[in-house]
Amino acid sequence: MDLETLKEWFTMENIMELIEHYRSFGPIPGILLPMVEAFLPFLPLFLFVMANANAFGLWFGFLFSWIGACLGALLVFSLVRKYGQKRILNFLKRHKKVEKLMSWVEDHGFGPLFLLLCFPFTPSAVVNIVAGLSKISIAQYMLAVLTGKMVMIFTISFVGYDIKSLITQPVRTAIVAVVILILWLVGKRIEGRMNNHVSKEKQGGY
Repeated sequence: MDLETLKEWFTMENIMELIEHYRSFGPIPGILLPMVEAFLPFLPLFLFVMANANAFGLWFGFLFSWIGACLGALLVFSLVRKYGQKRILNFLKRHKKVEKLMSWVEDHGFGPLFLLLCFPFTPSAVVNIVAGLSKISIAQYMLAVLTGKMVMIFTISFVGYDIKSLITQPVRTAIVAVVILILWLVGKRIEGRMNNHVSKEKQGGY
């Protein structure tokens, strides 16, 4: 089976059938599918999330998708961080565009990463790899992953579970926007505290 044939297989109906087939395993299929997407970015994360919302309900579907996506991001980040000096990844590190993106991640930290991860079609695999190669702390990156993917996955779950409500119930749409703003503000505050802590540690080390 070639890549194109594999991509064509991933439809809403096939994914729903797959989840139902392995329903006896509980939430494991719902968690594994988004987790695997972190390693294979050509897989349709938005379909996995929508299928989970339909199979498990809005809240459990969101929770399983969020756990899987965050675990996948953490695993990719950790593997790249650990083996980043190997020949293949070292080649990526020396690439000009990758180097610029790494510097950008290191300089700006949580804010832009959070926004990138809020969007469903951001190549999160690339973001995970670049973050792993950069000097950003794992705590700072996971803060962006946990909050950014929470917004993104809840939005997709919400849309997939009841797409009509976006038009018929604009109040619910406004609530999603408010949640994004709150998470942004909380994330920036936590990041500020982490940066102050790191600065104090560096000053104390001299």
